[in-house]
Amino acid sequence: MLEATWFAIIAFMLAMYVVLDGFDLGAGALHLFVARDEGERRAVLKAIGPVWDGNEVWLLATGGALYCAFPALYAASFSGFYLPLMIVLWLLMGRGLGIELRHHVDSPLWRQFWDVAFAISSGLLALFFGAALGNSVRGVPLGADGTFFEPMWGDFEPRGRTGVLDWYTVLVGVNALAALAMHGGLWLAHKTEGAVGERALTWAKKLWWGVVVLTGLTTIATWGVQPHVAHRMKSAPAGYLFVALTIAGLLGIRLMKTPGRRFLASCGYLAGMIASCAFALYPYVLPSSIAPNLGLTVHNAAAGEYGLKVALAWWIPGMVLVGAYFVFVYRHFKGKVGEGDYG
Repeated sequence: MLEATWFAIIAFMLAMYVVLDGFDLGAGALHLFVARDEGERRAVLKAIGPVWDGNEVWLLATGGALYCAFPALYAASFSGFYLPLMIVLWLLMGRGLGIELRHHVDSPLWRQFWDVAFAISSGLLALFFGAALGNSVRGVPLGADGTFFEPMWGDFEPRGRTGVLDWYTVLVGVNALAALAMHGGLWLAHKTEGAVGERALTWAKKLWWGVVVLTGLTTIATWGVQPHVAHRMKSAPAGYLFVALTIAGLLGIRLMKTPGRRFLASCGYLAGMIASCAFALYPYVLPSSIAPNLGLTVHNAAAGEYGLKVALAWWIPGMVLVGAYFVFVYRHFKGKVGEGDYG
């Protein structure tokens, strides 16, 4: 019971990270497309400036929860995905430096350099996070000792000699990039005024079509690549409620009239996608592409019962404080931003 509870907790925290930091990543990926001059670029940065670093705490907290609840999964994934994780770490640093350093020197060349670093880092992070999700769904070559190693790419097929990148994980990565770029565009349309908001909404509407197509292709590919998904959804049809949330979110993005409501619909779409994925994988936390019985599940990867109880006792008050902090920050910085100085 505690193992399943912690599986749901980590899925919830991951969904919160995707929804909240997702619009930061998307805004960064669209940064150079929606902002044409210095004032407009400052407006984009002001739209995420008060919250982007707080949003990233969900990623760190998810990693900490993973370590407490499923140490075997933490050990296997952090060693097997060592190179991709180092790339993600550098991209996270590049993105943060791009936001914080651009206004330290009054030089157009300096600002342009960090703007490009911010945009490229944000886009690649969305792509890599999507590819990481694709690896978790497809499975990795876990051996009997609970360890694995994957090169960056193999023969580019999701079976056999797999790598971190193949056509399936790249498909999931492109889907993630398009979805988060759309999510970020809707956030900018909601938070900014004038030309920036109009361009952001235009980009979000264009990306919506790509997200619909990519979501369909990814769903079909997932059912073919990971047989457990079809078995799980057939044996537990309640999971289709999350699928319904995903579809409702996609339709809401198109049908809602205001940018704020469109953004909330996008939150529903992303949350539905993460929840559907977690539900379809259960009880696996990391499937094995060698043999199903070698995969890590909530049972063989979990910490002891006492450790799970203690972690849960600390997690509950911690989440109360986190919730209070986020309510305060988002209420304090609500409303539109202009093109004034960024600081």
